[in-house]
Amino acid sequence: MSEPLVVVESLRKVYPRGVEALRGVSFTASPGELVAVRGRSGSGKTTLLNLLGGLDAPTEGRVFVNGKEVTALPEAGLLELRRDVIGFVFQSFGLIPVLSAAENVGVPMRLSRTAPAERDERVKALLALVGLEAHANQRPYELSGGQQQRVALARSLANRPKLLIADEPTGQLDSQTARQIMQLIRALVRSEGVTAVVATHDPSLITLADRVLELRDGVFLEAEPAASATP
Repeated sequence: MSEPLVVVESLRKVYPRGVEALRGVSFTASPGELVAVRGRSGSGKTTLLNLLGGLDAPTEGRVFVNGKEVTALPEAGLLELRRDVIGFVFQSFGLIPVLSAAENVGVPMRLSRTAPAERDERVKALLALVGLEAHANQRPYELSGGQQQRVALARSLANRPKLLIADEPTGQLDSQTARQIMQLIRALVRSEGVTAVVATHDPSLITLADRVLELRDGVFLEAEPAASATP
């Protein structure tokens, strides 16, 4: 059995004025596993994803991704992790308005200094993968919401991440497009061995997930003990 790619140990997050978003949650995720995190608004889903990706720091607890303790990394280490190991898909798309779809997908590879020819080939392949090869030169304002989210998904895969973190990736999509995106994520998890942790209310994703974790008031309804990641 392979070692888990993600290990979360006793994670707590307390915001100012004593608002406790997470109350000691623990879980693991294996390579090639699609984990859906569901729960009502305010249950702690987005907080959990932000801590997994090193976008925020916990009050207590530890997070390990690909053998590295995210919660102990300096800012330079976090930047490297987010560039090379983790792909993000945000509910708000997060595309750069002045760049074309192709240029948006290529941004992570520019940051990692991928050779131009290799970058262009990868951009074309990713846009084809999400069905947008004909829209490569269009800017975000020329695309529908569903198309923008597909560009965002393609961009998240640019550097071949080991972990995909997605926050309500189908929240602004029609049901048919949402199903296509979920099936695409499922296929990528299977074919590339990518681990995906996705916060969602979408039943179409929940049915495709390998495992569903339900958050309520900052705790999992059925807590899973985390394997120790300490060397």
